[in-house]
This record gives sequence, structure tokens and C-alpha cells, in this order.
Amino acid sequence: MLARGPASIFVVARAELHAPNQEKALLETAVNLLVPFASDDGEFHGPTINEFFPPAIFFPDTPFEMNRIILIRFIAVAVMMLLFWAGTRRMKIVPTRLQSLVEMGLDLVRVNIAEDLLGKKDGKRFLPLITTIFFMVLFMNLTGVIPFLNIAGTSVIGVPLVLALVAYAAFLYAGIKKHPGKFFRNSLFPPGVPPVLYIIVTPIEFVSTFLIRPVTLTLRLLMNMVVGHLLLVLFFAATQFFFFTADGGFKLFGVGTLAFGFVFTLFELLVATLQAYVFALLTAVYIQLALADEH
Repeated sequence: MLARGPASIFVVARAELHAPNQEKALLETAVNLLVPFASDDGEFHGPTINEFFPPAIFFPDTPFEMNRIILIRFIAVAVMMLLFWAGTRRMKIVPTRLQSLVEMGLDLVRVNIAEDLLGKKDGKRFLPLITTIFFMVLFMNLTGVIPFLNIAGTSVIGVPLVLALVAYAAFLYAGIKKHPGKFFRNSLFPPGVPPVLYIIVTPIEFVSTFLIRPVTLTLRLLMNMVVGHLLLVLFFAATQFFFFTADGGFKLFGVGTLAFGFVFTLFELLVATLQAYVFALLTAVYIQLALADEH
């Protein structure tokens, strides 16, 4: 479900003052579809976990069922593909602004993540995967602060889990290809450890190397996006309540919640970018560990 932003609040307020009854009813119906916190019961409604499980919009009760979050994911991927196509379709020696922006993003991943951790040869080999993960996470994270979308495509476990499994598969592929026959043995039975300690070391290595990594990748991204959305909804829903429902001096609290909502929106932009960077960075780190000569 969507968090109510300041712009939609003022649209509803103006409609209540000036619109005829029929137009007012139509407007409120439309806003309630876009902003589920618009209610007339005079009570404050905070965010709930149900927002991450919206009803189906297209193809209900079929394998192709789509809700609002799935639609947002398609929008994020479409915008990402459009920007990269527009920025790279006519490359110039003196780049346009869009081309410069795309090149800066690609260089960030190539230089600071792939080549820095994996070297030029292996960095080039795994660059398409790391770049795809970074920009897919980034664009889906940013939908959490875009008006009328207002929820991250990564705030439901499907996308974080799939990306974590892809990163995990790349880790296994890199290790097995580089060290066939020795990758699992050296991972579970590290050289130089006294054999008697393998009773303790091997289960720890198995859990930390082959179980914990995809779980932590998934939960780190998912929880950051869930908490960020709930806080933004809380601030802007409280703003609506104080401005339009609360009595007397309590309306002044709306100024504070609106300010906090604006500041936290900027913070959420930073978190969205940082989480994309961390996810791509950890993917490269795991691949680096798989390629290490100790295996």
C-alpha cells in the first residue's frame, strides 16, 4: 500500500473546500485507491505489515497474478532499461549528460567493485553479473521514495532472495571452476587445522560459508527496505492526521512530522544507494573468496 505524501494531502484538502459533492466523491475514491491512509473516521492509522501484501490488480488467482509491488518491479526494470538504452545508443567522444551519468554508474561498479576486488581478468568476467545486481537493486530500492509508487520493489522477499541465490550460485560456480575437486574440501576442512578440531570447525564452516551467506544477503536488503517504508509511512500519515484531523495546538505537531518525513526521505535515498552498493560488493567479495588460492 502507498504512504500518503504531502502533495496528495493538499489535493484532498483543496477538494474538500471547493469541489462539488459529486466531484469530491470521485476525487476521494481515486485518492483512496492511491493513498490508503485517506480515511474519514477521524482516527490515526499507522503503517501495518499488510502493506507489503496488497491485493491482486491483474490476473487474480492465476499463476500470473500481479499486485502493486510486482507492477512496481516491472516499472523499475523498464525505466532502468530505457535509461541505459537512451544513454548508450549514440555514444559520443564528448558525452551528453545522460551518457556521462550512465558511464559514471558503470565505472563505479567496474572500478570500485569488480576490478578492485577481483582484478581486471576476473573482474571483467563477472562484471555483467555484478553490474546487473547493482542497478537492479538500486532502481527497485528507489521506488520507495517516488510519489505514487512509495514502496520498494525489494521490500518483499522475492527479489532479494532471488538475487541472493544468484550471487550464491556465482560463488559456487567460481569456486568449483577455479578449484575443481578441492573447493568443497578446502572450504569445509581448512588446511593447517589439526584433524581433531574438524569436529568443531567443519560444522561452523558449513553453516557460515554455505548457509549464512545467502540468508544474510537476503535479510539485510529486505529489512532495510521494510523498515524504511514503515517509517516514511508513519511520518506522512502522522502529518495528515495532525494537519487535518487533530484539534487546536496539536496541529503544530504536523510541522515536525512533515520535517522528519522530508529528512528521512533524503536518508532513504542514501540507504537505497548504499544497499545496492553493499549487495554488489558482497557478491564480489564472495566470488573473490571462492577464487582465492587457498582453495
